[in-house]
Amino acid sequence: FFNAFCDFPPIIGFSCGGQRKDSLNNVEHTGEFAFNLVTRRLAEQMNTTSASVAPEVSEFELAGLTPAASRIISAPRVAESPVSFECKCTEILQLKTASGEKVPTWLVLGEVVAVHIDKSLLREGLYDTAAAQHLARGGGAADYFWIGQETLMRMTRP
Repeated sequence: FFNAFCDFPPIIGFSCGGQRKDSLNNVEHTGEFAFNLVTRRLAEQMNTTSASVAPEVSEFELAGLTPAASRIISAPRVAESPVSFECKCTEILQLKTASGEKVPTWLVLGEVVAVHIDKSLLREGLYDTAAAQHLARGGGAADYFWIGQETLMRMTRP
């Protein structure tokens, strides 16, 4: 799960639940992470990277993805992703129930310090979300949707 939480400074986050995965451990160790946009084209590879594997197994290799050097952080980004954010961790929160009981899920927040966008997705200097075909998690355990031009609606904020 991923979301944007603040626009200035830009802060994004992801959750890691069920068991401690390499992503959480790596962020705790380095204080950095790369977010890589999942698109329709990358759906199966993204799914492969979610497998529970030993720390010495490379999810890049497992999914047939290419690590690309980041500009500011040490963590690699996914070369095949059309959008990547380099982030410095600001907080890691273990989630709790309403009664205060800790659950095995963590929210990792980070400030975006660099952005990589495929230039083919820029239209007059603006990012074309529909052209990227972002993948979004649906309500069911295996339900995903992708964003396309046919679902675009415009709504100006008051």
